[in-house]
Amino acid sequence: MKSIFKVMVAVGALLALTPAMASAAVVCNSDGDCWRTKQRHVYKPEFGLRVYGDNHRWKANNGRKYRWREAREGRGYWSKGIWIQF
Repeated sequence: MKSIFKVMVAVGALLALTPAMASAAVVCNSDGDCWRTKQRHVYKPEFGLRVYGDNHRWKANNGRKYRWREAREGRGYWSKGIWIQF
């Protein structure tokens, strides 16, 4: 019984020391506006958005194609320079 308790304490300590993984994503619209999200939202296909993982590798020439926007509070997306909340 003591050995099970020791294992449980060791696992708990290991989990406490492990940094939490962020489930963030990068979302871009067809206008070239991109922003980071803290959560992965489900967007309707008619919004015309592409969702990339936070670890997505961007091509070198994409710096001129995309503009970074500030993410807003709540759920929403950028369209034609305007934040649309849903």
